[in-house]
Amino acid sequence: MLNQQERERYDRQIMIEAIGEKGQEKLQQAKVLIAGVGGLGSPIAIYLAAAGIGFLRIVDQDVVDRSNLNRQVLHWEEDLQRPKVVSAVEKLKKLNPNIAVEALRQTITADNIADLASGMDAIVDAMDNLPIRYLLNRQAIRNNIPFFHGAVRGFEGRAMTVVPGKSACLRCMYRGDIPKEKFPVIGTAPAVIGSIQATEVIKYLVGIETLLTNRLLVYDGLNMSFTEFKINKNPDCDHCGHLK
Repeated sequence: MLNQQERERYDRQIMIEAIGEKGQEKLQQAKVLIAGVGGLGSPIAIYLAAAGIGFLRIVDQDVVDRSNLNRQVLHWEEDLQRPKVVSAVEKLKKLNPNIAVEALRQTITADNIADLASGMDAIVDAMDNLPIRYLLNRQAIRNNIPFFHGAVRGFEGRAMTVVPGKSACLRCMYRGDIPKEKFPVIGTAPAVIGSIQATEVIKYLVGIETLLTNRLLVYDGLNMSFTEFKINKNPDCDHCGHLK
């Protein structure tokens, strides 16, 4: 149940017919895992916290580096060399003291992903390498919860939503491995893609079904255009092929 202060805080989104007070209560009760609180994770966490997601579990192993500050807006000059999860949780609790934020300074691995995803209603991909994204994608399928993928490079970005049993998954789209590398990025690219991912999470949690499933949305910031590609489910996918 929402108290009066919460009704005031979320008044403008409660006014949205597709959300309403019942939808806001669903957000209040939701638990979301955000994998990474860097360029993508910062706007994702900010907007999910502001929207009133009741519990956020943020996972990141890194410390804040000066080169992060052009895009990782949860972290400031004063946070240099501090763990990103510590920096992030401080800002998020100030932004919305009504929510719970659990900060875990860990590397996501095959050994801990099941524990990290346990009890969550959604997994959000804010990582910068494909092997960990595969772990998140597979675990979301195992837990039968949605997976919200996003990626950026330069002025560009992409996003898609995976609903196990109903849509293609990340492994259906990517067949191989992409080596981890240092890549260029302008801060506005993760801001755009992270906001799209957060929007998809909110829509799913309140029951809006027009999601980015079986679709890859590609953002080109240089030409200021969005392009959509159809993603077909691979019946032989080693992540989701068993879900018919």
